[in-house]
Amino acid sequence: MPAPRFTPKALSFLRQLKHHNDREWFQAHRNDYERHVRQPMVDLVECLAVDLRIFAPDLVAAPKTSVYRIYRDTRFSVDKTPYKTRVAAIFPHRDLPRHEGAGLYVHVAPDHVLIGGGLYRPMPRQLYRLREHIAANTRRFRTIVESTRFRRSFGELSGERLQRVPRGFDSTHPAVEYLRLKQFLAETERPANFATSSRFYTSILRLFKQLAPFIHFVNEPLVGNEFRI
Repeated sequence: MPAPRFTPKALSFLRQLKHHNDREWFQAHRNDYERHVRQPMVDLVECLAVDLRIFAPDLVAAPKTSVYRIYRDTRFSVDKTPYKTRVAAIFPHRDLPRHEGAGLYVHVAPDHVLIGGGLYRPMPRQLYRLREHIAANTRRFRTIVESTRFRRSFGELSGERLQRVPRGFDSTHPAVEYLRLKQFLAETERPANFATSSRFYTSILRLFKQLAPFIHFVNEPLVGNEFRI
């Protein structure tokens, strides 16, 4: 079977949705969404369910878990538009709550494709454990995230960070720039039409393989039951 990818019709749908973000328009074009937007993402996830077993068997790739709903939660948002204007999927750790561990991520938007991964919003106890892990294993962490190949693909780690060194850590520690991070993210963007390229799937697979050691490192101190409520 050919490698999964999107068609120009998917990008056309997302661009139109950006301009017609209302329920009446979406209901009239629901079949286009299901066929040209959601189904290609499901196909991508199902292919990754096979390939992730080789280099990231601890991550889940399943349509029900991975593919985000198109509907926005507007309860606490000033923006009341009902639909997201991108199609996205996450590949979380199988032994951690969906958004409480590091995972891989991809989305297709009207004007770009984003491929990346990391830990988006850790709880305070998780963040402290991860910082301890980095402080104790600085050399291994630097080897992963400062390698030429990693930096060429993703640049430096991004995310919110503290102005000062967090309490309990030495301000002269060699990993101080990482200890200040509140989020641990690595990502890269491509033009929107990259989603329609014959190289789409193979490129995602290559980038996910490069991210796998980073994701594994971040999850090491988090896996277990100590953070469950």
